[in-house]
Amino acid sequence: MSTPRVAAIHDMSGFGRCSLTVAIPILSAMGIQCCPLPTAFLSTHTGGFEGFTFLDMTDELPKVAAHWKSLGLEFQAVYSGFLGSERQIAIVEDFLREFRGADTAAVIDPVMGDHGEVYQTYTPAMCAGMARLAELADVITPNLTEAALLLGVPYDALPAGEAGCREIVERLSLDGRRSVVLTGASTAPELTGAMCFDAKTGRTEAVQTRRVPQEFHGTGDVFASVLTGALVQDASLPDAVRQAVDFVRACAERTAKAGIPMREGVEFEPLLGLLTQPVDE
Repeated sequence: MSTPRVAAIHDMSGFGRCSLTVAIPILSAMGIQCCPLPTAFLSTHTGGFEGFTFLDMTDELPKVAAHWKSLGLEFQAVYSGFLGSERQIAIVEDFLREFRGADTAAVIDPVMGDHGEVYQTYTPAMCAGMARLAELADVITPNLTEAALLLGVPYDALPAGEAGCREIVERLSLDGRRSVVLTGASTAPELTGAMCFDAKTGRTEAVQTRRVPQEFHGTGDVFASVLTGALVQDASLPDAVRQAVDFVRACAERTAKAGIPMREGVEFEPLLGLLTQPVDE
């Protein structure tokens, strides 16, 4: 198969750059066929918008999976993000078991919360289910809030600083069995980026860039999509993290300069050309 495939299991928002409207163009720009499996369709994402519509696609997920299985489809990666219910988590677990080949990377973005707060749609049972799903991953990409939830500790009790971030990713690695990329990890006030533990090498390292003093919705989706694409291109984990960190920074700088509202996400479309060349090892 000349073009690698990724099954992307996310919601789709018609407006506001996040989830599938980010994953599809980014993976396509990286030379990868993105096969979307939408968990829901919303008119907009839920951050900063009111009155949005929501169409639950839970009942369709196993039907799509069964049809794909009958076609004999194979995927170089399964990449999941925001899930809308405990039932969907179980469906994604089943999908992974059905479609995971020897060379299939399972990338799980355990979307549950941010800034120390759990998203309103996530119940304790869903958080427990997400932790169970994450145990099946080759790579997880939690932020600090999600790391606390996966570790079962209060957000305020997380260890701080560079040493603390190293401790977090190593504790999340399941004794070195899975790779962990902690997003929003900072080693100095003027820096931001990620801390990663690479299960293949057993090494932990920080990947940092200069901080853009503004936040935007959807940057986690941009980051995880670039990371997934780079891993499918056979980049090492640190190289994949570096490409994702640098691309998010470039998008954030452009978006801040243009004065685009936070809720619209980062203006990544004009920068997709940065992703068209494979990552060098």
